[in-house]
Amino acid sequence: MGARTVTVIGGGAAGMMAAIAASDAGSKVTLIEQNEKLGKKLFLTGKGRCNLTNACEPDELQKNVVKNPRFLYSAFGRFDNRQTMDFFESLGLKTKVERGQRVFPESDHSSDVIAALSRALRQRGVTVMLEARALEILSDGGKWTVKTDNADEIDSDALIIATGGLSYKATGSTGDGHRFAEELGHKVTDCSPSLVPLVTKEGWVKDVQGLTLKNVAVTLFYKKKKIFSDFGEMLFTHFGVSGPVVLSASTQLPPEHEDGELVLAIDLKPVLDMGQLDRRILREVEQARNRHLSNVIRTMLPSSLVPVFLGLCGLDGDKPVNAVTKEERKVIAEHLKHIELTVTGTRGWDEAVITRGGVSVKDINPSTMESKIKPGLYFCGELIDVDALTGGYNLQIAWSTGHLAGQSAAARVNQNVED
Repeated sequence: MGARTVTVIGGGAAGMMAAIAASDAGSKVTLIEQNEKLGKKLFLTGKGRCNLTNACEPDELQKNVVKNPRFLYSAFGRFDNRQTMDFFESLGLKTKVERGQRVFPESDHSSDVIAALSRALRQRGVTVMLEARALEILSDGGKWTVKTDNADEIDSDALIIATGGLSYKATGSTGDGHRFAEELGHKVTDCSPSLVPLVTKEGWVKDVQGLTLKNVAVTLFYKKKKIFSDFGEMLFTHFGVSGPVVLSASTQLPPEHEDGELVLAIDLKPVLDMGQLDRRILREVEQARNRHLSNVIRTMLPSSLVPVFLGLCGLDGDKPVNAVTKEERKVIAEHLKHIELTVTGTRGWDEAVITRGGVSVKDINPSTMESKIKPGLYFCGELIDVDALTGGYNLQIAWSTGHLAGQSAAARVNQNVED
């Protein structure tokens, strides 16, 4: 009986899962990683806490996928978020569920996730080659050879490419996987940064940089047409806005736009309609008749936002509350429900969490993650043209596609051996 070997290029989330799954399915696996350690990007996710997945109902996963959700039907069906949590628990990693159903390691340390995966690789006898960058891929008669920059040549019966996209270049996201895919005859769709902070035109954001707003609604308009709306947490920065709900909004940015075409509207009081808000303002005014307007606004907004807000309203914070008119109350209510920021761009690849675009799903069998063009070649993770909202969904894509690619590759080479 000949060797049943699988090579995986890329030691990130998808690559490590693919190597584990292929090994569990009976294959001898070699994992190639160009960095000095595994999971370098995984270490940074969730601000170093690693938002592993989302604990939503499994049938909700696809609803949070922005690009090509139907392609992931089989991958999610074979290895969903519940199985992911069970898998990590089986590795000895305890998890917890936080706001928004986000799942984190109980320790709050992404390093513990990487350590658990590394242990699993060792226990399965996976050969891990660190500081080895794949330079060239050769295919001959169903066999695969990967040439690396340290003169090694790794031969195998199946090959899985899990090199990630273009985000966080410092972690080794070089775009090599896209190049390999194209050289092997696959289409790679246009790539752009996604889940990325937004740069805005208005200078007042600098006055409130560092301020986090929770439970606000954000709506993104393109040429006055609503293209995104959601509720959650956002952060003001020196360049514009960030935070979970803003990152999710960035997934809907058009590939190209001109100045003034993109507007982000913030609703500071999304649970109140205009009538309810006016009654709330009137109540606050009546309770503080001998005070200044700024004191009233401070009961509804964070202190650092009050002077900026009053400036946007065109109102004097030192104005006596008993002199505030009905029309001025209306202006306050309108601004509490709608503050606009002009989006001029994003913070680019260095701050993007994921890549939008990648290897075309038309060239990949969704039931196996195998190439439709090159039998024995598999793709998984961020390399593929699929992406999702923030909240653990993108890592779930990595776990699910990696698991399916690993199982499928092993099944193929095992079948070849039996034949």
